[in-house]
Amino acid sequence: MRKASRLFEIIQILRLSARPVTAAQIGERLEVTVRSIYRDIAALQAMRVPIEGGRGIGYILRPGFDLPPLMFSIEETEAIVLALALLERTGDDELKAAAKRVNQKIAGAMPTPLRQTLQSNALHAWGTITPPPSGLDLALVRRAIRDECKLLIDYRDELGRATERTIRPLALIYYSATAVMVGWCELRAAIRNFRADRVESCEPMDDHFRGEGDGLRDLWIRGWTVNGGMAGP
Repeated sequence: MRKASRLFEIIQILRLSARPVTAAQIGERLEVTVRSIYRDIAALQAMRVPIEGGRGIGYILRPGFDLPPLMFSIEETEAIVLALALLERTGDDELKAAAKRVNQKIAGAMPTPLRQTLQSNALHAWGTITPPPSGLDLALVRRAIRDECKLLIDYRDELGRATERTIRPLALIYYSATAVMVGWCELRAAIRNFRADRVESCEPMDDHFRGEGDGLRDLWIRGWTVNGGMAGP
């Protein structure tokens, strides 16, 4: 376990304990030597984390100091940071902006040693950045999925054939080249998949399918499992 992760775990152990915790007990839980724990406690105290106690009697975290209600280990934080970086490769501008805000919030909530690790720019997601689709607002689709609102789309398939569809949007799948909207197509009376870059226009309708979304998604997942792929439009 790296030092930044260990410092975080020590704070967590102390804040959750109702009585003093010895260095030996902490070391046993973190699988490191007692000497390492003594050094880590001293480092935390130097950072003004209010840890009291000493060798042989144990350590406590003085009341009044706390971490944010939701806190992650450094490995969990790195997983989130990398996932957010991958969003930069999608064509969803609203999600990309949200990812930047999440990064800022995580950095602001981190204790100093973890924040330094987070801001070291050591993790990168490489690859082509997908341009946003010209005829489809992915943010609108995500809202329609949440609100179970039907969408009216003009769609052109791989052969260039144009159709108008009423869709009950169920899911968005983000690929490196484009996004795919999964929805119940009322024209086909079945679940179909629509490439975002082939949607020429998309408008929300006043009609809803409230209470049906979860059941239709279950149907889609079962079909995916049985067929091993996606149905076209």
